[in-house]
Amino acid sequence: MADVNGTTLKWGIIGAGTPQPAGHSIAHAFARGVLASDTGGLLAIGSRSRAKAEQFGDTFGVPRRYDSYAALLDDPEVQAIYIALPNHLHKEWAIKCAAAGKHILCEKPLALNRAEAMEVLAAARRHDVFLMEAFMYRCHPQTARLKALVEGGVIGEVQLIEAAFSYDLGPHPENVRLSNPMGGGGIMDVGCYAVSMARLINGAEPVTVTGVARVGARSHVDEVAAATLLFPNGVVASVAGGLGVDVDTTVHIWGAAGSIHVPNPWKPVAGENRIRLQRKGGAVEEIVIEGGNDLYALEADTVARHLAARQAPQVTWDDSLGNMAVLDAWRQAAGVVFEPERPKALRGPAPARQADAPMTYGSIPGVDMPISRLLMGTASFTPRDLPVVCALLDHFAALGGNAIDTAHQYGRGASERAIGQWMALRGNRADMVIVSKCCREEVLGRGLRVTPAAITSDLTDSLERLGTDYIDIYMLHTDDPTQPVGPIVECLNAHYRTGRIRAFGGSNWSPDRLDAANAYARERGLVPFAVGSPNFSLGVWNQGEPPWPGCLSASDDGRDWYVRHASPLISWSSQAQGFFTGRYAPDDRSDEEITRVWYNVENFARLGRARELGRRHGVSANAIALAYVLCQPFPTFAIIGPRRLDEMDSSATALAVRLTPEDLEWLSRGIENLAPLRA
Repeated sequence: MADVNGTTLKWGIIGAGTPQPAGHSIAHAFARGVLASDTGGLLAIGSRSRAKAEQFGDTFGVPRRYDSYAALLDDPEVQAIYIALPNHLHKEWAIKCAAAGKHILCEKPLALNRAEAMEVLAAARRHDVFLMEAFMYRCHPQTARLKALVEGGVIGEVQLIEAAFSYDLGPHPENVRLSNPMGGGGIMDVGCYAVSMARLINGAEPVTVTGVARVGARSHVDEVAAATLLFPNGVVASVAGGLGVDVDTTVHIWGAAGSIHVPNPWKPVAGENRIRLQRKGGAVEEIVIEGGNDLYALEADTVARHLAARQAPQVTWDDSLGNMAVLDAWRQAAGVVFEPERPKALRGPAPARQADAPMTYGSIPGVDMPISRLLMGTASFTPRDLPVVCALLDHFAALGGNAIDTAHQYGRGASERAIGQWMALRGNRADMVIVSKCCREEVLGRGLRVTPAAITSDLTDSLERLGTDYIDIYMLHTDDPTQPVGPIVECLNAHYRTGRIRAFGGSNWSPDRLDAANAYARERGLVPFAVGSPNFSLGVWNQGEPPWPGCLSASDDGRDWYVRHASPLISWSSQAQGFFTGRYAPDDRSDEEITRVWYNVENFARLGRARELGRRHGVSANAIALAYVLCQPFPTFAIIGPRRLDEMDSSATALAVRLTPEDLEWLSRGIENLAPLRA
């Protein structure tokens, strides 16, 4: 054990714990680990009970004992915190630890769901502290050796993974693991290990998760559960977790040239550990791995050795988010919803705008409040993922965002319903600018439906779904050039006069059609279109290959119309569907859609220039691509579609970038090389 008064990492533990069936709490196990570690010392324990804190302190020789978690966080000498609390408290205290400047090791799972996990990671990033989810088996040499064996190809291409972790808790209804409000159940308690292992071995996220569970009539949590994961490369994983039955807690991996069996994957020991390898047609080989130290000591040392990087390669932040996403899908398939995830538990005021919020604002005629230059895209939103919707929109609001983009078409109304639920929960409708769109869906067998009747029908639907009596900016989602503009303009003006819409415009409308509509309005003293919404980005489509039929781009000739008219433009796919994130390379054609639309010589040249300019400004190429939209010589707004809070934060860095006209010309010079890249 390192000297707690020396230069070691000084640990505090939040939660003295309730003994498990094995006779001790996870807090006890970690305390023993810290005492056996090479890098750590145990300085403090925090409990809600003075008696428990004293008992814990006596058992492990802890010098400082606090009767509240907050008091421990106030101790300036405590550097790192191990959170040993029930699952429903992980988010709250991880965020508080980060705000107190403490490094964090949080017991698995990191939070109740992916939404909460995103908020925890955002707090760690904002306060610049270390964070790791406590999958202790990931820190043991056995796991590293297993991964190396698979990657080394000793069993050929992996075909099937089987991982299980389950035990019989017995009749203990008072146990937190059988509490729905506390986030209990076998999936969260031990099934998370099996999912973590399957993802580690495969090195990717599953594309399909199916699951079942036996849900307790009294506990309302999964007591025995199983799931099947299908990965992009065709690997299938069968995982199981439970509290109601003892099983062989092992891992099997079958490949094209053999198999691997791990008899003790989750709690490998300090001494000898064995992995059994059988090559096709050969005898079983036994590979011995020395643990070297207590499992929890290895975990504590892993934290200490990666503090500077703020995350450890054994369990990265992306890894934790990926695991939570699979657990969410497994629970959803099994029909397990925790009480803190239900709408009534999510109700509360909208978060305050951060003091350093980066958002900037513009204006559009008809809307009597400043409009954030970034609009939150919500095409994938659904009430089924309400915690994620709330986390994303809350974070957007905290950044100063107030404009949300949706459409009648998105998710067959799911997007609008999710936004409506969020506004109802936050009570902030008057503070938001809602942009919705109509008439995109085609009538089966009859083509486009850009008509006054469709406008009115879709608007009625959208108002009901959003739970509001007006939409701030209402746009035609597409155009039908065979339809005269007159009836369309008259219909939109009629809804404008009733107050059901405050402003209107056209998405994917050509400059000629916008001119025609506005000329009709001027001649009759009517309100004209206030805004256009084509695609506009640094990236340019391959010729004849728009992302969706009926789409228009202003990235080349259309831009001049907006410059001449100084007309506001709300850009969709403003970051070229993620092309500028750096995830794509000319020889990587795994994403067929991105390849079809955006892979051309010119776009990769623009990506290179965006990277160069990004280095000068200290931001990513993706932020430069967004700044290209925002720094045009006419009013622009950009729809962004982050699925994660860090993606949103990264996009927000574009708001501080000021590009000169020369920068804009240099970034976008040349559009002669728009032939698709050939494989």
